[in-house]
Amino acid sequence: MIFALQARPSDSPYVDHIWRAQSQEAGSFYSIAACHWEVVVTTQCGHSTVTVRGPETKATRLDVRAGGEWIGIRFRLGTCLPDLPVSDLVDAAVHLPDAGSRSFFFRGEAWRVPDFENADAFVGRLVRDGLLVREPVVDAALDGRLDGVSPRTAQRRFVQTTGLTQGTVRQIERARRAMSLLQDGVSILDVVHETGYYDQPHLTRALKHFLGQTPAQIAGTHRSG
Repeated sequence: MIFALQARPSDSPYVDHIWRAQSQEAGSFYSIAACHWEVVVTTQCGHSTVTVRGPETKATRLDVRAGGEWIGIRFRLGTCLPDLPVSDLVDAAVHLPDAGSRSFFFRGEAWRVPDFENADAFVGRLVRDGLLVREPVVDAALDGRLDGVSPRTAQRRFVQTTGLTQGTVRQIERARRAMSLLQDGVSILDVVHETGYYDQPHLTRALKHFLGQTPAQIAGTHRSG
């Protein structure tokens, strides 16, 4: 196993969850497609770098060294930093300037690097300073309740806020649900039926694109673990 992983929920309505990981050995892995953007703190050799990572629309193979540590704050769909539009960060990332070994610059001000325990306080400060906001149309569109907003306007604001169309969000979430079912031991054909893919080749193409593995590889990895 390359990583030791841990995740926890957050009380903040702006946050999906908070996670941390440590690389126990050098190796490579697939960073799978994700609808959410996140702030990630990477620590190597005692130095920390803060990165804002956008949504990922495809699987990407990455290499890691042993002994790396990561803290991540994954934000809910509809949460955004107006100074760093998510639409500019799709399949991309921005490294924030260092202000010291445990601090970084954002909007010309030095901020302490958040950790796993105080990440909620970091998010709270962003909210209080007006740097982190919510776009209510995103939740309304996902729930199918566009009161007083035209579908065209909702779609435009959805893409501006999340960087993705609703169709892309549905495709990514469907692929991740298929992965979860396969990891739970559900058969490939049953996963096809439960997630609404046309047939097994359709499922295979989608999972290869979004997750980097075939259904058989995902199921086999789970069984061997």
